[in-house]
Amino acid sequence: MTNEQHNNNYPKPMSFLMMVFWTGLFGGFFWGVIGYIAYFFNFTEVSPNVILEPWALGDWKYSWIGKVISLIFLIIVSIIIAFVYYAVLRKLKGIWFGMGFGIVLFLLVFFVLNPIFPGIKPFMELTKNTIITSICLYILYGTFIGYSINYEYEISKVQDKEAST
Repeated sequence: MTNEQHNNNYPKPMSFLMMVFWTGLFGGFFWGVIGYIAYFFNFTEVSPNVILEPWALGDWKYSWIGKVISLIFLIIVSIIIAFVYYAVLRKLKGIWFGMGFGIVLFLLVFFVLNPIFPGIKPFMELTKNTIITSICLYILYGTFIGYSINYEYEISKVQDKEAST
């Protein structure tokens, strides 16, 4: 069996853009669920349902269907965020850029976008637990997105270099 026939037996690797999509999807789902858990155990006053408040009317958004739809919205936003990271920061090496990205996202949500989310009190009125938990969740989320995309970018560079030689 030739080497080319042998390689055809294995599935082709996922494209880099598809990997970015899946990173955003999983990151939105996983960290959205962690956000719900933190809210459930009163580590934070900010529920992930806050994403529906500017656009949805009625109390249904606080029921289980509201939680599911909020999680879907978080996943969609996370996919967009992953592609933003890919477009702007994928070449930057190290964990610190992902952490910084998470802090920028925190500042964006809690200071810039705060007026459109009635479920988020002004920053100075939030409890210490909410602030600390939220900052930690955003840093971990940014680290997950950033490090996953950067790692895959570095691996694809190495594979492209090996393929060209």
